[in-house]
Amino acid sequence: MNTPQALLKPGEDVDLTSCDREPIHILGNVQDFGCLIAMSSDWIVAHASVNCGDVINRPASEMIGKPVSAVFEEETVHFLRSRLQVLSYQEGAARVFGFDLLGDGRLFDISLHQMGRFFIFEFEPVVAGGSSSTASEDAASVQALLARLKRHDQTDKMLNEAARSMRALTGMDRVMVYKFAEDGSGEVVAEALASGQEPYLGLRYPASDIPKQARALYEKSVLRIIGDIDAPVHAIHPEFGADGEPLDLSMAVTRAVSPIHLEYLRNMGVQASMSVSILRKGKLWGLFACHHRTPINISYQRRSAVELFVQLFNYELAQKETETELADLEKSRLVHDRLMSQISSGRTLHDVFETVADDIADIIAFDGIAIYSEGTYRSVGSAPTEEEFLGLARFLNTAETSSVVAMDELSARYPPAADYLDRAAGLLAIPISRRPRDYLVLFRREVARSVRWAGNPEKPVEVGPNGIRLTPRKSFDAWREVVHGKSAPWRKAEMKAADALRVTLLEVVLKLADETNATRQRAQEQQELLIAELNHRVRNILNLIQGLMNQGRGDAVTIDDYCRVLDDRIRSMARAHDQLTQTEWGWVPFERLVKTETEAFISSKNARVTFEGDAVALSPNGFTTMALVVHELMTNSAKYGALSDGSGGVQLSVRANADGSANIIWAESGGPAVQAPTRKGFGTTIIERSIPFELKGTAKVNYRMTGLEAEFWLPSTHVREVEEEELVVQTTAETEVANARTLKGEALAAEDNMIISMDVVDILEELGASRVHAAPSVRDALRILENETISFAVLDVNLGTETSIAIAEKCKELSIPFILATGYSGTGGVLDEFPKAKVIQKPYSLADVRAVLPEEACT
Repeated sequence: MNTPQALLKPGEDVDLTSCDREPIHILGNVQDFGCLIAMSSDWIVAHASVNCGDVINRPASEMIGKPVSAVFEEETVHFLRSRLQVLSYQEGAARVFGFDLLGDGRLFDISLHQMGRFFIFEFEPVVAGGSSSTASEDAASVQALLARLKRHDQTDKMLNEAARSMRALTGMDRVMVYKFAEDGSGEVVAEALASGQEPYLGLRYPASDIPKQARALYEKSVLRIIGDIDAPVHAIHPEFGADGEPLDLSMAVTRAVSPIHLEYLRNMGVQASMSVSILRKGKLWGLFACHHRTPINISYQRRSAVELFVQLFNYELAQKETETELADLEKSRLVHDRLMSQISSGRTLHDVFETVADDIADIIAFDGIAIYSEGTYRSVGSAPTEEEFLGLARFLNTAETSSVVAMDELSARYPPAADYLDRAAGLLAIPISRRPRDYLVLFRREVARSVRWAGNPEKPVEVGPNGIRLTPRKSFDAWREVVHGKSAPWRKAEMKAADALRVTLLEVVLKLADETNATRQRAQEQQELLIAELNHRVRNILNLIQGLMNQGRGDAVTIDDYCRVLDDRIRSMARAHDQLTQTEWGWVPFERLVKTETEAFISSKNARVTFEGDAVALSPNGFTTMALVVHELMTNSAKYGALSDGSGGVQLSVRANADGSANIIWAESGGPAVQAPTRKGFGTTIIERSIPFELKGTAKVNYRMTGLEAEFWLPSTHVREVEEEELVVQTTAETEVANARTLKGEALAAEDNMIISMDVVDILEELGASRVHAAPSVRDALRILENETISFAVLDVNLGTETSIAIAEKCKELSIPFILATGYSGTGGVLDEFPKAKVIQKPYSLADVRAVLPEEACT
């Protein structure tokens, strides 16, 4: 398989320094299809005697140093000078097609270009039977072929069409589109063949096949042709100029090629070849490499059409690649939008990690992906373990800040990665924070890249017939190279997409930080509001207790009666407030709520609160809100309204509407005259605003002289009708106990509060315990259990900074029955450990303890 380029001798015909006016020697030869003359001003300074040498019929020795007018007719000289003038307005070479150079009817195609201070003319005779054409025919062909290119919307299909078009223009047996990779190697990515030709599509060539100086030459001179590899070449005279430097023939079309390259072509069975540069932003993207099995003459005019086609193809290719880049950018933008919308829904990068991985896979190919953020590591696919990644992260932290890090041979730069080479041979690391850095990292496995090489790239140099230089390989069978320890390289487009993704992820991280700060601020504000509300509630409860104590004096005959009434009211109030914390509840009857509140505050007047209308239940949120409202209404009525004296009452009317909503009317009557408050306190605000704000309902309060009236409307989302059996109201602990029970033996009271501990001791003694041991700590309780004979225990769940789990476990071990006491609505870990344990809520009384006494502890 041939490399589609001319292999050059060191320094041959590549960027050679131009000479002054003196005659010079031109290093190199000229092919047999043209004639070359070099001029300085009007003087001929060099001549290659080819076909036109015989036509001019003068030896080179008679031409060198002569004025051009001594060789050509005056009209010809005038015409050539005019064309030289055009060179100052254009790049590259000026062209003349079918010109009668010698005035004898024989036509020549002429190319002229300037190298430094010298003008170089190349004359090609128009040969009868050659692939000549008219300018109009060539232009029409190029336009038609270009139209075919534009039909394809995919780059690979367009490249195949371009190969077919080039073959149609040139008539050559094989046309390949050869693309350079970033590492300098090349690959045949498209091909058009005549019948009987061996395909080379997919074959790859090592970078050494096309040296850097040859690449530079291809960027300057876009077309090179060899009409016949066996045709003679002709020397340039004289050999050297006065300064000893040769003439720069980089832009010469007729310049001969290295005999090594000709040997290369012979080994392939190729007699003629042509290569045309494919440029992208002025850089060599690839080549059209054309081969023919027999000599071929492609006229200069047709070759000019080929150059025009390739120029337009370059534009189409650039446009297609730009469209691909824009499509990738659009994908990146969509990823950005999706990420921002997902983060806006309150989720973190870890929450959307798998979605992010799927989105990135549409832009950048990878085998595994991992995120390391806020000390947490997650991965999907082929990736290192968390322990392995932590060491890798420290290595990545040594890279430049805020830059994407790409490696296709990770173990070469980070040796510990050799331990997980099978999972991560290459990586693309995207930093998503400042130091200490967080990362999103893409991994690629080791590619046992089976690459089809046209020869062994490890042996580019050997001794051949032309000395120690690159020799054409005698076999063109595909050679397989397996690259160990490397992943597929990260392309520039992928790096660009990764950098765009880095900006997106940084924006996400900043947004998360802003949301965290905003959440923290909201939490602080809510905490302050909660503290203020708690302060209000505590003060209100303290005032209520004080009122209960004062009002209870008139109802009690003895001190014992007074204590019992006060104790009952406080426990009822505790049960009502405990309901407010039970967020796990479902729907709760509204009547139960009112009766609980009534029992808590005015148990002796509960008959003065009556119901009428429909039975409805409240949703958990509706119950919580209405409990606050009823609490305030009941408190205000007991202090200032119809329930503050002995004659008034409250009528509660409930009406279920056809649309599922409900109206609730609180109407007071028979009490003292009512006056509207001069200042709205917190309680009034709760009554008037809670339902509209929390439940999206309405609230209307009228301060009538005859009594307070309040009407509330609850939407259907928070209210429903209930069955009759749901209206049963829980009774007090005393009525739940059918028979009195008494304790036997000694008891343990584990309680860290001294006052409460004294009450528990009194309760247990009154229940019949022969002796009660008080323990304020876990250690004291365990010591008592070890040294005393205990028959029953009351354990406070929280003992200061400890819990009573250890005491409960010891009781279970000793088969001692116990109950748990707590001020919380749940018991947490203790209840989880002992699901069958009896639980009482603080504040509790003798009756509450008696209600849960286990039979084995009683007489």
